[in-house]
Amino acid sequence: MGVRMMGFFLVAVALAGCAPTESGIEDQTFGGDVAFLQKHTEVVVLKDGSGNGQVAVLPAMQGRVMTSTATGPGGTSFGWINRELIASGETLAHMNPFGGEDRFWIGPEGGQFSIFFEKGVPFDLDHWQTPAPMDTEPFELVSKSQDSAVLRRTMKLSNYSGTTFNVQVDRQVRVLDREQALTHLGVPVGPSVKMVAFESDNRMTNVGTEPWNKQTGLLSIWILGMFNPSPRTTVVIPFHVGDESELGPVVNDAYFGKVPASRLVAKDGVLFFSGDGQYRSKIGLSPQRATDVAGSYDAGGKVLTIVQYNKPQGVSDYVNSMWELQDEPYSGDVINAYNDGPPEPGAKPLGPFYELETSSPAAALAPGQSIVHTHRTFHLVGDEAELDPVARALLGVSTAEIASALP
Repeated sequence: MGVRMMGFFLVAVALAGCAPTESGIEDQTFGGDVAFLQKHTEVVVLKDGSGNGQVAVLPAMQGRVMTSTATGPGGTSFGWINRELIASGETLAHMNPFGGEDRFWIGPEGGQFSIFFEKGVPFDLDHWQTPAPMDTEPFELVSKSQDSAVLRRTMKLSNYSGTTFNVQVDRQVRVLDREQALTHLGVPVGPSVKMVAFESDNRMTNVGTEPWNKQTGLLSIWILGMFNPSPRTTVVIPFHVGDESELGPVVNDAYFGKVPASRLVAKDGVLFFSGDGQYRSKIGLSPQRATDVAGSYDAGGKVLTIVQYNKPQGVSDYVNSMWELQDEPYSGDVINAYNDGPPEPGAKPLGPFYELETSSPAAALAPGQSIVHTHRTFHLVGDEAELDPVARALLGVSTAEIASALP
């Protein structure tokens, strides 16, 4: 969740007045979630070759992957869905947090090159606004097949400094067969482990007549995934070890005040961060510290989640989303993780949910040029003994270490 969480105080208040969900008892299987969503919008269900790995794509909600399952319609639904807001039919001011485990945004959020603040206004909630093409306006469904959906949207965006961007977004969501998923993971996975794997290829093209440059502002692709929290869910992010004088701080944990030591631990090149949905906090890693993988482990549900993305070598310019005029507008984070919770004691949380986010580099594009950001999500469900070697190989730690990392 970006620095925009400052704006979610108002959103949370608004949601408190929304209508309750349509049924007294929610069916939170994948099939139940799809049935709920189909009452309100078009849902494109994609399937892998086995038919068990499925994802739900919503063209009218910017082509987001709202949720997925590894075991068919009756299986666990992994994405967080804001049923209250969707069922209410309301449109909120500032931003509509509908949910989804792979949704498309564009950065930066704050600073002199922000596309969330108009030229010259204060960096505060009253003036913060998510651009409609990323919030309430639909993407065009160009084509679909059993395992793929292609979507498109053209948009005009303006930043705080007055620069106008003419943008075309081409987004393809694909469900991966098990063999494809294993190739991307690069490690063996036991045959009894259930899995769903999907990726979004996100292409942003400068369709205007002027080049985008650092002096007047650059854009980046920002993919955010919201997942259902649990008391035993821990976010796991490997990082490059090295001296802070060369690589900078290991982690930025000051977005909403420093994260308590009981909720964030750095050990032997790995960050452990609570995904319990009980305490509002956020962390970020710089391009010098970030690798190309992050994940989480739900020790109760025995679900290992892996996120991969394409991280170009030697690139250091990433947009900065802090809500202030910035000395370093291209010193932003590459990977972020967010844990939801009450904004203040006794207040209602936004979700709750936890979030894994990745960003592309800042895109200095000439007319007709594009940048592509690929964000890939895997959910693996199985016994701890089966998930342990996967966690060790990809995240650098055992499932037991993850489960016991936080006090």
